[in-house]
Amino acid sequence: MTTLTTSMRRLTGISLVAFPAALLAQQSATPNKCAPMNEATMDHAAMMKDCATPLPTLPGQAAFGAIGEVVRLLKADSNTDWSRVNIEALRQHLIDMDEVIMRARAVQRNVPGGVEVTVAGTGRTADAIKRMVVAHAHALGEGGEYSATAVATADGARLTVTAKEPANTKIVDRIRGLGFAGLMTEGDHHVVHHLAIARGDSAPHGK
Repeated sequence: MTTLTTSMRRLTGISLVAFPAALLAQQSATPNKCAPMNEATMDHAAMMKDCATPLPTLPGQAAFGAIGEVVRLLKADSNTDWSRVNIEALRQHLIDMDEVIMRARAVQRNVPGGVEVTVAGTGRTADAIKRMVVAHAHALGEGGEYSATAVATADGARLTVTAKEPANTKIVDRIRGLGFAGLMTEGDHHVVHHLAIARGDSAPHGK
C-alpha cells in the first residue's frame, strides 16, 4: 500500500490528503453561472445567456414588475419620446394604489341597487384615497352597468355604486360581492392609464 501511495504521488504531484482540496479549488475557479453572484459584479445579461437552468419569470414585487413591463414597451416603441417619459410619476401612482388597496379602511353598507362605501385612512393613505377613488368613480360611471359617484371626505372618500338597471339583481349582487377592492379593479383603463402616465401623456389621478 505504501509503494502504491508513493507511486500515485509521483504521478499526480498531489498528496492524496490534499486531493479533495485541490479539486474544490479547481471547481471554484469555474463558478456556476446559475449560482447567486455578488450584485455589484453581476453581469445579468451573461447570466441569462449562459445559464441553462430555467429562470423565474416574475420579478418578485408587483410594482417592480409593472414598471419593468412599461419600460420594455417604451423601449420597443420607436416613437417613444424619451424627453417626455416620467417613470417616477408612474411609481408614485403605484404607491397610491398600494396605499388604497392595502392600507385603507373600507366600511360598506347596502343601498338600493348597490353599495355605499366609506373609505378612510391617515397621512399618505388618505391623500391616495382622495386622488384615486373620486377619479375611479368617474371611470366606473362611463361603463354600461354601473352608476358611480364619489365625494372626498376629511380622511378619504365616500363611494356609491349602483346598478344602472336596479331591477337586475345579478348586477346588484355583483356590486355588493365585489365591494370596495373589487370595484376599484373594474374597467380596462388601468393599464392604459399607467402607460400614458409613463409616456408623459397623462397626469396621475388628481394631479
